[in-house]
Amino acid sequence: MSLAQVRDVVACLDPETPSYVSVFAGRIADTGRDPVPLMAAAVEMLHVNPRSELIWASPRELLNIFQADIIGCHIITVTNDILKKLVIVGTDLDDYSLDTVKMFYADALQAGFRL
Repeated sequence: MSLAQVRDVVACLDPETPSYVSVFAGRIADTGRDPVPLMAAAVEMLHVNPRSELIWASPRELLNIFQADIIGCHIITVTNDILKKLVIVGTDLDDYSLDTVKMFYADALQAGFRL
């Protein structure tokens, strides 16, 4: 989860052998740190081994897929719950806001509240 660890791993890799370096970016984010700069630096570190690929492990949100793509991360592990959110990519925010209010209203009615 640190650049020192990535550097140490890269130093041990055989440039002729395909390999994967997995960094738990989601766990980094859980500590309150933005994982993007660290992951971007890890991608750069792997350039010395063109047969090595970086894995963005343990993403926490859909945005992480786009972040991984922007920095050139090779692989991202994604849960089904995150993948299901792909259908709302690009949704108009006003429409999404209205749908959210309707959802909260329906939840309140189902819980027995009267508004």
